[in-house]
Amino acid sequence: MNPLVVVTGGSKGIGRAIANRFIAEGFDAVVCARSVENVEGPGLFPFAADLSTRDGVNSLLTYIHSLQRPVDVLVNNTGVFQPGQIHNEAEGTFEQLMNTNVASAYHLTRGLVGDMIARRRGHIFMMCSTASITAYTNGGSYCISKFALLGMSRVLREELKPHDVKVTAILPGATLTASWEGTELPEDRFLKADDVADSAWAAYSLSKSAVIEEILIRPQLGDI
Repeated sequence: MNPLVVVTGGSKGIGRAIANRFIAEGFDAVVCARSVENVEGPGLFPFAADLSTRDGVNSLLTYIHSLQRPVDVLVNNTGVFQPGQIHNEAEGTFEQLMNTNVASAYHLTRGLVGDMIARRRGHIFMMCSTASITAYTNGGSYCISKFALLGMSRVLREELKPHDVKVTAILPGATLTASWEGTELPEDRFLKADDVADSAWAAYSLSKSAVIEEILIRPQLGDI
């Protein structure tokens, strides 16, 4: 039986690239997003859920447990970006971004990590951002949520050290995905989604005695 990776926000962009990279290396991939209409192919197990809600996370966990297969890798990639400033962003922006970008990862991790601890095997990836370490004037609640996700990654790393479960935070800069559709900037000003996927695979490929705690990736010419 192939090892299993779970990728949230995996229908397109970075998440899909990571799922494809692990499948190419012999994994099967549970891919979750709000819509999974175009997610098909060998090794892919699509599941539609809104992970900004607790019910959505619980439905995904129920599906994963129904497969009766151990999860070797969890990629908490679900995320949403809303530009704005703390003092003037729309009411509800904070709750939306914290629920989607942070709470989804918190609850899904709690639902799966117990088995990893019991097996003394597993790798959890948190898809953070350069916004996890850099305050942007139009970042508002997005920056808050990404700072929080990096903090969660660091706490989880400390908790899981003695259980042989690895935790890696990935902090990519601007990546050429659908969220940049219509931009007039040239492609070489962006990371490629495959760059992020390759870095995740490289981190996973280390020996059991080593872990890459944080991966900071920026476009060669710097932040946009």
